[in-house]
Amino acid sequence: MADFTFETVTHTVHRWIIPALEPWGAAAEEVSKAWAVAADAYRERYELASTEPIPGDALRFHVRDDAIVIEYATEE
Repeated sequence: MADFTFETVTHTVHRWIIPALEPWGAAAEEVSKAWAVAADAYRERYELASTEPIPGDALRFHVRDDAIVIEYATEE
């Protein structure tokens, strides 16, 4: 009889992409709006109240050549 287990993990990345075209970059207002929507989506996914802070490392910001990306990942 085998002495091991098997599991499948589905990894989903949720992204909000803000254009940051040169030479102006991304508008602070657009970054702020995307950040708020991403934080709300995170809270909804993990059933956190709107007054509860989200963990400091939950949302990640990445810089692309022509965009700023806000993301978080989930596993099932």
